[in-house]
Amino acid sequence: MEAVLTHLRRAIERGDYAIGDKLPSEAELCRSLEVSRPVLREALRALQTMGLTVSRTGKGTFVVASTVEDPTFGDYAASDLLEVRRHVEIPVAGYAALRRTPENLDHLAHLLDRMERETDTTAWVAMDTLFHLAVAEAAQNPVFRRIIEEIRDALARQSAFLNDLGGRREQSNREHRAIVEALVDGSQHDAVEAMAHHLDCVETTLTDIVRPRRTDIPTEGRPEA
Repeated sequence: MEAVLTHLRRAIERGDYAIGDKLPSEAELCRSLEVSRPVLREALRALQTMGLTVSRTGKGTFVVASTVEDPTFGDYAASDLLEVRRHVEIPVAGYAALRRTPENLDHLAHLLDRMERETDTTAWVAMDTLFHLAVAEAAQNPVFRRIIEEIRDALARQSAFLNDLGGRREQSNREHRAIVEALVDGSQHDAVEAMAHHLDCVETTLTDIVRPRRTDIPTEGRPEA
């Protein structure tokens, strides 16, 4: 999927498909790129998340931008989402370290164990959002949980995007474990630092996807497998 996405994205950036142009049909792209329809559809969804295309029911996929500015996850732009997460989830982790109950810690440990064993990406993404909700619950302030609930869909979309294109899952598991260890220790400082590091890594991966280092690749033909 990543290879297909890179191929289509660079074709748009080169101007092979100009703003307003309709991309070839799914059937045509599958034939020319020699990929399955599910793989192609994942790549097309990623293009739309990046803001390069829009899908119009019954009409096809159209190019609306030639460069990636700020991906959108559900109702929220990535930059807005990250800004809010820094202002909410970092202090929340600190409060959770001071206020967590044994039940909170058991729930988080159980979630973390399941995430580290999970092989299905969709299931892992669902548990990722549950993890962040559980940290908010451990802060013992219902307003924090309500805020995370509000952005939960966006968090899931972002998580899936970063896993598909940035291979974030294993690294994220390690970052989550550091957060839980800080909560177990009751260290407000360590919890704040662990959550800040987690969000730093999210931002770095997102930036690498949006503004990748350019390498010399063929400009014609199908993407490499």
